[in-house]
Amino acid sequence: MNENMEEPTSPKGDKENKNPTDDYDMVADEEMKEEEEDEEALPHSEFLDIFEEGLAMIVQDPLLCDLPIQVTLEEVNSQIALEYGQAMTVRVCKADGEVMPIVVVQHATVLDLKKAICRFYELKQQREGGVRHISWKYVWRNFCLAFNGQKLEEDKMKLKDYGIRNRDEVTFLKKLIKK
Repeated sequence: MNENMEEPTSPKGDKENKNPTDDYDMVADEEMKEEEEDEEALPHSEFLDIFEEGLAMIVQDPLLCDLPIQVTLEEVNSQIALEYGQAMTVRVCKADGEVMPIVVVQHATVLDLKKAICRFYELKQQREGGVRHISWKYVWRNFCLAFNGQKLEEDKMKLKDYGIRNRDEVTFLKKLIKK
């Protein structure tokens, strides 16, 4: 045989000499379109039912059993971080005696704790059906957080710098207005 001989080409062009992966790509594209159509065919109510079932299974896990049924992704991630030691629970006590378990990362600042308190109350109001609005600007202007009698006034300061560790209690204190 002559090494310089070229392979014969068909008069139709390269359609007969196409790459074998082209067929695979075409089949994969068709399968993807069918999957998208199947996803679109699933009614919203059925999708929510499937999602709720999956969520219920996740919440039954021993590590996540403390979470409410209407859990958010943020709450799941916080609980996992807590189990791995990447987060801590700060117990925030209100004047009426209510204690709020607030989860923040280990290197959280006072501002992070304040934001976590806001998120905690927003979720609590949603779950209990309350639509009451809380003016956090008013709250932080008139109250401050305190740990062992020391006011947490510097928002950028880390909680660890104040000596706050896992399961420590922080309280709300009324600010004294200077006249």
